[in-house]
Amino acid sequence: MLLQILRGKLHALRITGKVKEYMGSLGIDSQLLELVGIYPGERVEVYNIDNGARFSTYILREERGSRRVVLYGAAARMGEIGDRIIVASYGYLNEAELKDHRVKILILREDNSLERLEELKIEDLRGHD
Repeated sequence: MLLQILRGKLHALRITGKVKEYMGSLGIDSQLLELVGIYPGERVEVYNIDNGARFSTYILREERGSRRVVLYGAAARMGEIGDRIIVASYGYLNEAELKDHRVKILILREDNSLERLEELKIEDLRGHD
């Protein structure tokens, strides 16, 4: 059986731009994408920490090192500049692959610079104690 498992996560990205008149999606600084292994064109889930909105879209590459996070098209209605979002990428693994799988989680500062990168085993994913 294949299980859909978290592969990579960008946590607390700040939206830096919105372009409503565009054929939609989410643009993210390519350097941040590379750190967690998310690819242009990849489907992702987006969770807006500040307003609770949740939506699916695909990734566009923004200029490397720009720290840009831009909502395009219909996605531009899902948040405001300055909102914090979580971007999650999932993949399919069988049960045997789970023991070696590591989730890459990139925690970001207010200016979308890297605070820290964590690589966690599935069993180490937990809420607060």
